Amino acid sequence: MKIRLSSLAAVLAFCFIAAHAQSQELVAEFHGSRNTTTREFEVQGPWILDWRVTGDYSTSVGFELMLLDGKTRMHKGVILRLKRSANGVKLFNEGGTYRFRISAGLANYHLKVQEISEEEAKLYKPRGGS
Repeated sequence: MKIRLSSLAAVLAFCFIAAHAQSQELVAEFHGSRNTTTREFEVQGPWILDWRVTGDYSTSVGFELMLLDGKTRMHKGVILRLKRSANGVKLFNEGGTYRFRISAGLANYHLKVQEISEEEAKLYKPRGGS
């Protein structure tokens, strides 16, 4: 009986992970270590930004991430301001066409924009700090 229950648990866990992975759609990914404005990307809401900022000197990192309108490049808001290495996930409910303006001082960054389902958005818990 233990074998059957553990097998059933493994199958259920696999199905949950597979369903979760399929509901997230990678829209854009950016990485680097220089100041830049990214290419335009279009995303449907809700969506998440999965971000990671590192540096050789983790407490001497300077990083700022701003959201811009993709067409006009008008400033929509500051997403992150960091002075140390960190990572996190941020939820956005409104879709649109956007760009990021990145200011990176002694920082390496990796940003992933992913569309998520309404159900996943309801389960969202903020992670990371600015």
